[in-house]
Amino acid sequence: MTRTSVDVNFLFTLGELQRLMRAYADKEAARFGMTRAQWAVLAKVERNEGMKQSELAEQLDMQPITLTRLVDKLAEAGLIERRGDDTDRRVNRLYLKKAARPLLAKLGVLKAELTETALQGLSPEDAERLTSHLEAIKENVRNALQSLCDEQRKEPRYG
Repeated sequence: MTRTSVDVNFLFTLGELQRLMRAYADKEAARFGMTRAQWAVLAKVERNEGMKQSELAEQLDMQPITLTRLVDKLAEAGLIERRGDDTDRRVNRLYLKKAARPLLAKLGVLKAELTETALQGLSPEDAERLTSHLEAIKENVRNALQSLCDEQRKEPRYG
């Protein structure tokens, strides 16, 4: 089988792009006294206020202790608050504080700047196509991963 440049470069390019975008976003977010990870927490909570802290950790693919530290810092900064759950004392639900909203507006502008820089030189149509293709790739990988998980559950375990 002949290897194409896609076979050789796709995963490396995607990984390098992710690393560079994370570094770029971290440096730019620092202008607002934030890290990219803190920004991600605020953005997710903004979209789904009242979510459980455990749900957020799962969505961000983050260890619960790591998220706890991030939420602690954001709470100390007066940007987020934990509230207990009415039905389960062990559960913390997350809510934005008033001070977070103007910051998130500024971070929204920053997000647009980061996106514009990353997509520089691409037409709007190409950018849309790229996003659509990346979504399709993401779904392909999600389905493959789910299939692997399903197969592992069906296999008998020994030992």
